[in-house]
Amino acid sequence: MHDLLFIVFLGGLFAMGLRRPFLLILAYVYIDIVSPQRLTYYLLNTVPISLIAVVMAVGGWALADDKSELRIAPRQVLIVVLMLYCGLTTLTADFPIDAQDKWEWVWKSLAFGAFLPFTLRTRLRIEALLLFMVLSAGAIIIVGGIKTVVTHGGGYGELDLMVNNNSGMYEGSTISMAAVALIPIIAWFARWGTVFPPNWRVKGFALALGFACLLIPIGTSTRTGLVCIGLLAVLELRNVKRKLLYCVGLATLAGAAVPFLPSAFTDRMSTIKSYQADESASTRIAVWMWTLDYAKQHPFGGGFYAFRGNHLRYELKADDGHGGTAAAPERIAVDEARAWHSAYFEMLGEQGYPGLLLWLAINLAGLVRMEVLRRRLRDRTSPLGWASALAGALQSAQLVYMLGASFVGIASNPFFYMLIGTQIGLDLYVARVGRQGMVPGIRQRTIASGPGALPA
Repeated sequence: MHDLLFIVFLGGLFAMGLRRPFLLILAYVYIDIVSPQRLTYYLLNTVPISLIAVVMAVGGWALADDKSELRIAPRQVLIVVLMLYCGLTTLTADFPIDAQDKWEWVWKSLAFGAFLPFTLRTRLRIEALLLFMVLSAGAIIIVGGIKTVVTHGGGYGELDLMVNNNSGMYEGSTISMAAVALIPIIAWFARWGTVFPPNWRVKGFALALGFACLLIPIGTSTRTGLVCIGLLAVLELRNVKRKLLYCVGLATLAGAAVPFLPSAFTDRMSTIKSYQADESASTRIAVWMWTLDYAKQHPFGGGFYAFRGNHLRYELKADDGHGGTAAAPERIAVDEARAWHSAYFEMLGEQGYPGLLLWLAINLAGLVRMEVLRRRLRDRTSPLGWASALAGALQSAQLVYMLGASFVGIASNPFFYMLIGTQIGLDLYVARVGRQGMVPGIRQRTIASGPGALPA
């Protein structure tokens, strides 16, 4: 019965996609985020539903979608170039068999991120995509939030998020980062959404889901999630009128919440200050130092999983009992084949300086473009006021990702490439509106051109 529910849902979505091909894109997004094949016992885990979904999605777009005024954005080109470069480094990888395993899903992540903007021709499609992303991730987040409240947090790697597998979107730091990144998008739906018009039900659900997003870093006891929450709190300052009142209220809520936090969370957060006494944090720094040395000898990278060649030796200091570390080392720790624990060092070690520069260019260009749209369209009387607010939300989400990625090796994570694809799609949609002269004040020469049509 458990498996049948997933089959009926996906079967219905695929069936509707035969009439409305864009729904096949949404089906693939759901499968990629939730991984229902990992949640079933017998049926879906024996069928390549992800491959079926992406073939049908691309095929439906190729056969039936409108391709008038098709344009390619510069960032799409950069993503494709990065994908090709990753393919080349895979051929010369230090660990070719392991590298090939990772390449099999990384190229799909990059290719889908580059392809996605072609399908986002209307506001309805942009909104539907984000809605599926929010609700798909929300299926994991809500479960985690409920378990955090009931069990008072599970600790890192201990909170069961529907599957007993601490990887992909179910990995603690990754889902914590994604949950915090989604909060500004959830807030956007509560004000600007049209698929579900913002009434008390929608706003109530958005508030509850946003609260669940904040609970995920607590339940998973991830320091990355706490840092991301802090950044998001600072970013929201640009959206509030009474900044002093906001800061006072935030500090009051934070202070009132401390007594209710589980001990597993507070104990792990205390290691931020005494990181030299924490083996996990000390290992990360040792890996980063090794990566810098490795890049000097291998400026073009060592391919996927190049970290398997590292051998680390570092000092692990004792906690002095006052939140600091003792002067003398407690012991000398030795380790090897430790993962990157940072998307930045992941790109540097695996793809070298060219890959790191391409990845940074893709992300930094997104921040710049979203800021341009946010400022240009923020007039409340503008028909594209929703686009300004959405650009701000997507920019905040990406800033959260870029900060969190400093501590997690998720440079090729499909979820965040979907966010990048949505940014490009929004940019191209606004460009089309400007070229058509439908919105005063938007000029073709100042916005990149691209496909998109005004919603009915």
